[in-house]
Amino acid sequence: MAWTEWRDPALEEALLGALTLDAPWAVVERFAGLVRESGTDAEAEAIAALTARLDEWGVPYTLHHPICLISLPRESALAVYGPAARTVAAKTPAMSAATGDEPVRGELTYLPSGYAHGVEDLFSAGLPADAAQVAGKIVLTEGLPMPAKVADLTRLGARAAVFISPGERIHEGICTTIWGTPDLDSIGRQPTLPVLEVNHADGARLIAEAQADTIEVGVITRLETRWRPIPVLVAEIRGAADPDQFVLLHGHLDSWHGGVGDNATGDALLLELARVFHQHRDRLQRTLRVAWWSGHSHGRYAGSTWYADEFAIDLAEHCIAQVNSDSPGCRWATTYDHLTVMSETEALVRAAAHEATGLEISPERPPRAGDYSFNNIGVSGCLMLSSTMAEADRAAHGYYAVGGCGGNIAWHTEDDTLEIADRDVLARDLRFYTTLVARLVNAPLHPLDFRQTVREIQATLGRYNAAAEPTVSLIEASAETAALAAELERYYTGAGALLDRPATDPAVQRFNAIARALSRLLVPVNYSRQGAFRHDPALDVPPLPDLAPALLLHDGNRESDEARVIRAHLIRGRNRLIWTLRQARGLVAQPA
Repeated sequence: MAWTEWRDPALEEALLGALTLDAPWAVVERFAGLVRESGTDAEAEAIAALTARLDEWGVPYTLHHPICLISLPRESALAVYGPAARTVAAKTPAMSAATGDEPVRGELTYLPSGYAHGVEDLFSAGLPADAAQVAGKIVLTEGLPMPAKVADLTRLGARAAVFISPGERIHEGICTTIWGTPDLDSIGRQPTLPVLEVNHADGARLIAEAQADTIEVGVITRLETRWRPIPVLVAEIRGAADPDQFVLLHGHLDSWHGGVGDNATGDALLLELARVFHQHRDRLQRTLRVAWWSGHSHGRYAGSTWYADEFAIDLAEHCIAQVNSDSPGCRWATTYDHLTVMSETEALVRAAAHEATGLEISPERPPRAGDYSFNNIGVSGCLMLSSTMAEADRAAHGYYAVGGCGGNIAWHTEDDTLEIADRDVLARDLRFYTTLVARLVNAPLHPLDFRQTVREIQATLGRYNAAAEPTVSLIEASAETAALAAELERYYTGAGALLDRPATDPAVQRFNAIARALSRLLVPVNYSRQGAFRHDPALDVPPLPDLAPALLLHDGNRESDEARVIRAHLIRGRNRLIWTLRQARGLVAQPA
């Protein structure tokens, strides 16, 4: 048995046998009636409901109240002046610039940009590279007001922006590129553009009017954007053998409207796992931390970012992996397609899903989204959104891509009500998460396979090198990757001999310390442009992001000023990668 597929049948049977829907479903029903905006009284009621249960079961926890920058959208509107004068229903996303009661007026111009084709590009799609000049105009364009498009429109000098939702409902959201609380490096990216979103029918009419004639519109955006305390609740179930090492299981508490599928079901799952693992705490080898974050929706992951900052050294030294719980247990979610996994976790996740539910996974690289606030520290992780609808079922319902609720387009709307949750699907997802977390917490050897990570890096380098040569060669980086791959093969050969040893065995502890150190090296170079303990913007981060600009080179521009700048960038990125790979190889090449 491979160390990534280790399991303790007796423990897993006990944990799975202890699961019930009593407490989780009560949470789903209670939260359905609470609009859990970050830092509000309704969210405090939700926290009280969770802590009451934790108190009842004797689960230790800490409730923090960090002060974070939070943005709560309020009533906003779009005024159309001229022959067809009217007021169009609209919403403004969190962190939009506020206009107050006086509208920002200007000519409406239509800039086609299209809708997201799937979850994978929902959070990252920007404007077309050949976007027309829009300086001084109020821009009308398709899609959700995600940060990439808003940042592009700001750079192009737009006066305001109006986005067209893909459906009848207008989806709530947040438009800043700042990840968590701003610092001196990021505060300059605080949005200065007033942003609205209208529904699809109103948007189509506006497109026709803007294409037929010159029309003037007025944008009114009202928001409560200020520093406020928000709750961060962290339960801790201490391991019996090696309690300093821990797994972080987490999800967001705040919501748009009732937020049943996003994320009351996820909060309920976290609570049930806290109960069951605490009940069996004497059989846990390592510690499980269960965290509920506020500030996800209204502060761009403010709660998880605060925790990553405040507990950075603890996370760097002791965190085995992080597991995210967002939108499990939603109706019609029959697959684990589009399941977020870092490469080193794929074998673990695949085995846990199959053995707990009988379903196979379709893995995808984590996007820059969803409380993955620990990439810069180098914490490996898996899951973000949970089970989802099959593509054929989504098409049959006429649904477009959304970022949660199991694919239901109630996501981030007033329709995310109790009918979105499904007891049977939640029960199945509970089994999956329980199995996965049990293996991360109790496996003698951390079930992370960095050979798969190195294979991903090698494949990425192949694509980039084909584009970069002859301007820059990445062959040396590829050779270093191959050398690390060979060293890992040798190193992992001895893993099987350690599976019967306790967590406190010196050889086991050395193996696990190296696994965590590999994570601290390979995750940042593959997922972050910023240095350790700094947060990348909430924009697309491609694989090996320092080297991704290689794809901008082509035979027609290799002698240009742009190519020379790209060359300098690639050489620096190549140096970072080679140095990281050599450090990783040094770790696994150490004598036993």
